[in-house]
Amino acid sequence: MKYLLWTLLLFAAAVALTTASHNPGYVLLVYPPYRIELSLMLFIVLIMLAFVFGYGLLRLMIAALQLPAYVRKFRLERAQGKARELLDDALGAFFEGRYVAAEKASARAMELGDTSALHPIIAARSAHELREYEKRDAYLSAAEGRTAGDSTMRLMAAAKFMLDQRDARGALHALQELRDGGVKGHPGVLSLELKAQQQAGNWDEVLNLLEQLEKYQSIDVTVAAQLRQQAWLEKLRQQEDLAGLTDCLKNIPADFKRRSKIAATAARALIRHGGSPLAQQLLSDSLNAQWDSELVALYGDCQSNEGAAQIKQAEKWLNQHKDDAGLLLALGKLCLHQRLWGKAQNYLDASISVSPSHAAYQALGQLAEQSGKADETLRYYQKAAELAQGANGRV
Repeated sequence: MKYLLWTLLLFAAAVALTTASHNPGYVLLVYPPYRIELSLMLFIVLIMLAFVFGYGLLRLMIAALQLPAYVRKFRLERAQGKARELLDDALGAFFEGRYVAAEKASARAMELGDTSALHPIIAARSAHELREYEKRDAYLSAAEGRTAGDSTMRLMAAAKFMLDQRDARGALHALQELRDGGVKGHPGVLSLELKAQQQAGNWDEVLNLLEQLEKYQSIDVTVAAQLRQQAWLEKLRQQEDLAGLTDCLKNIPADFKRRSKIAATAARALIRHGGSPLAQQLLSDSLNAQWDSELVALYGDCQSNEGAAQIKQAEKWLNQHKDDAGLLLALGKLCLHQRLWGKAQNYLDASISVSPSHAAYQALGQLAEQSGKADETLRYYQKAAELAQGANGRV
């Protein structure tokens, strides 16, 4: 459309000039004492030339006034283009593991005046991987005082650095700053806090964070189950009396309570603190849900006033697991506690025939000692010591 208008204008000018060239009129300019007489054609040409010259002069003046701004814009665009190239270089080098190159590229971009927080963060992470912690902290400081999103990146990076250095308190402090800044429910932040609480041994917080991460579907189900099991195990190990153990067990979900590792840890702690009846019930529930040869061996350590009922329950299991060394050992211990010397001897010998163990020889040594058989007692204890040394050597 623009070119069409200019074409029409040129045609109109040509028509006007042709018409004026056949016009005998003239233009008289008087400025006393001067008098100028021009043909109409010449006057029109001069007017057009003056217009063209004035228009050109005006455009030149405008361009001159805009030149500084244009130069600044050009330099800024060139610097931004260079910064983008450096950002690509820095990211590529970082993810390729070339941390020295990544740090140099980001530092160069910062020198060119790039205000993006990505460059100090990349430089800081690169310096961290290179174990140059003073430079890392300096780069992190350069990322302060920016937008909320930039502050989130900086604090998350700081938390990760602290976790790598096993500084759980420092990591939790950085994450607390994030929460104070309004960052809540961020899956990445929750994952970092989960690791920090694990390092700090705050297992109640670990359980709470696992629920939040599962809510946001930000953690694998299998991983969450493993971490939840670890948290309950650590909470059990932290208990110092029977009352604490009992309260802790009440809070453990039933499906986790029946797991072999949790049942074994809880049973050992209960037996140690005088809670054998509760340990016996816990082991029974777990074994009825899922059989475990190592777990059933603990059943023989649950010495209670219901020894006969325990033996009866274990013998029921024996009908289904005839060659289980752990079950035979448990029966031998239970019979030994009930002074059923013959049955204890038979069960312990059967356990050793399936799989010799330190615990079985130890129990046989106790049985021989109760029977006053000094030579057998010494032989069994020596055998138990040999197995114990062999087990330590393998470890």
